[in-house]
This record gives sequence, C-alpha cells and structure tokens, in this order.
Amino acid sequence: MTDAAAPDRATPGLKAYQVVLEWVDARILDGRLTVGDTLPAERELAKMLEVGRAAVREAVRTLEAQGVVRSAVGAGAAGGTIITAVPSGALGRLLRLHVALANFPLPDVLEVRVALETLSVRLAATHASPEHLAEMEALLETMEESGIDRERFNDCDTAFHVLLARAAGNHLARDFTAAIRESMRLPILDAFRTVGAWDEVADALRADHRTIFEAVRAGDPDRAADATERHIRSAWRLITRD
Repeated sequence: MTDAAAPDRATPGLKAYQVVLEWVDARILDGRLTVGDTLPAERELAKMLEVGRAAVREAVRTLEAQGVVRSAVGAGAAGGTIITAVPSGALGRLLRLHVALANFPLPDVLEVRVALETLSVRLAATHASPEHLAEMEALLETMEESGIDRERFNDCDTAFHVLLARAAGNHLARDFTAAIRESMRLPILDAFRTVGAWDEVADALRADHRTIFEAVRAGDPDRAADATERHIRSAWRLITRD
C-alpha cells in the first residue's frame, strides 16, 4: 500500500474524477507510486481527496483503459487496484489518437517524422532480423503489383514504415514513429486520391522504399537514414504539388 498522506492541493476547476487522476499522476511522476504498488481502497481514497466514490471508480476505469492500473479481486496484497507497466499497445493507441486529433501543422509533423524515422531506420539497419527483412520485402512486392489501388498501396506504405520502426528494437522510438505514421494514413491517402500523375508518384515512392530497404538489408545506417529523410521530404512534395 502506498503512502496515504494528506493530498496535495488539487488544480482549481477539475472535475471530481480528474482530482483523482491528478493525485495518481503526481505520485507516479515523483516516484511515490511505482509498478506493483496498490492504490488506497476506494472508500479511503474518496475520503482523502474529498470526492465521491463514483469519482474514484470513474478515475480507475480511465486509468485501466490507459493501461496504467489493473484491478485485482482478492483479499490483502492479492487484491485492489495495482499500478502496472503501461502496455505498448495502450501507449501507441493514445499517441495515435492525440497526434491525429491535435491538428498539428503539417510542417511540424514532417520534421518530427524525419527525426524519428531516421533514428528508427539507423537502428533497423543494425537490428533488423531476417523475419523483419522478409516482411519488408513482401510489402514492397505488394506495392509493386501492377494495378494496385491507392488505398492498398497506402496501407502497405504505412505498414512498411511501422515495420522499420519495429525492427529498430527501441520500443519508445517504435511507438512514437508508428503513432505519427499511422495518424498520417488518412491525410496521405486523401493526397493519393487527388494527386494528378499517380503512376509517376507511385513509381517514385516504390523506388524510395526499395532504396531504404536495400540500405537496411546491407546494414548501412548512414545510407538508410539519408534515404529515409530524402524519401519523407520528396514524397510530401510529390503528393502535395497540385
């Protein structure tokens, strides 16, 4: 059980359940709550924070959805609401939604993509497994199919970039890269649908992806990073030039 000292002063204007979330957040960030710790019982936490028990339950449901806590049934140490490591899937989902909904200026997204994906592809050139390389090649072969429609092409394009991030072996870089690339899936698809010379654009994108893949397969981080930055910048110019 964690220290149940008097709560810090809550930020004015918060809803009752947000008071609970803020209390938990503060204690995770300053180290008073760590993985495996148990939150105070619902009744105790409600009394401490001067909120209703319904607010505590709502906060716990929110934290469970975020992957921050899990509720266990049982007596003593076996039961209660336990702080857990945030699963990668939960973090990635939150990142994707926030990036997609925040309406960041596209130049900002572009620059962050360049920074993250060049990092990821450098690592992938060192750490990619034969299975990663085989999956990348399969995606490229699908993209090179004659008559492939733009939506399927875009799905493979997205999957290729996310796979590069997975192959990097750095889980945080992978999740951030995947979140940003997947949040851009629909804007890029919209651009694909309206671009004039689609065959020309598709051929250029295929060539870029092949160059990146060959550099990763050759284990050349510098060449892979240079090819990735050129691809991201040139691809955006290609699909927005009209």
